[in-house]
Amino acid sequence: MIKIILASKSEVRKKILLENGISCNVEPSKVDEDVIKNALLKEGATPEIISKNLAELKANKISSKNPDVLVLGADSVIDLDGEIISKPKSREEAFNILKKMSGKSHFLISSVCISKMGNMIWNYTDKAELVMKDFNDSDLKNYLSKISDKILYAYNVYQIEGEGKKLFSKIKGDKNTIMGLPIAKIKSYLQEHK
Repeated sequence: MIKIILASKSEVRKKILLENGISCNVEPSKVDEDVIKNALLKEGATPEIISKNLAELKANKISSKNPDVLVLGADSVIDLDGEIISKPKSREEAFNILKKMSGKSHFLISSVCISKMGNMIWNYTDKAELVMKDFNDSDLKNYLSKISDKILYAYNVYQIEGEGKKLFSKIKGDKNTIMGLPIAKIKSYLQEHK
């Protein structure tokens, strides 16, 4: 079994790795994502570049403390017409995000990075397209009433493997990418570089 460090506190990412025969220790990077996102946005970075940079920063930070172990960093961003949708900080903000996304198509971009000795040695970015059904305010409030705070603040405004799947009329892309870890590419890389 391949063993790595996952530079993320995401239970879903850990579960995906374990289900695919990849053992991991978890060591969250505690990177201040908002500060980095805002700095990159000021420089005109695309959502893909932001996602990739955050994944790389997380992996490199933990890798520099564990130089002999492969470290996996990951990041996902929502791109709605070029605007990055960040995780909500309140239920009111979550409602406003859902209202903005209602009836529209958006992209979920997931980037992964593997680092060793504090430097990136491999990375991959994948994109999925999701089309949200058109909802009225009471539909959105009803949906939010079923979502726990833990899920809401951890997964942005939807958890695709849970209640969130009901929000969409169309999902085009890899389910694991949407859950934040394009596992097929990770497995392929790790198997080639055992």
